[in-house]
Amino acid sequence: MPLVPVVPLAARPVPQVAFDRLELLRILDLYGRMVAAGLWRDYAMDFGREAASFSVFRRTAERPTARIEKRPALRGRQGMWALYGEAGQVLKRGHELAGVLSPLERRLLKVVED
Repeated sequence: MPLVPVVPLAARPVPQVAFDRLELLRILDLYGRMVAAGLWRDYAMDFGREAASFSVFRRTAERPTARIEKRPALRGRQGMWALYGEAGQVLKRGHELAGVLSPLERRLLKVVED
């Protein structure tokens, strides 16, 4: 019988930052409302070693309109949540997801006249 080479498996899987269920529910709820309002059309999620991000697009082929990023390493400093604008500028940082999403949710408010 021929010898079969043994290929060692990685000792530990590569750690990855991800959104938990409640965080993703909150983000997708906002996404659904923005789609219904006609402001967003597509999204992308990226999960890496240092950060997880949720990017939203007006059209599929352009830069993200906004990017929500979770970076746990910054939890003790300015907060692990950040909201980035289309040009990559930081629009808001914080320790709570709700506070970081507030500038986006303000776009949904409409002034109603009597």
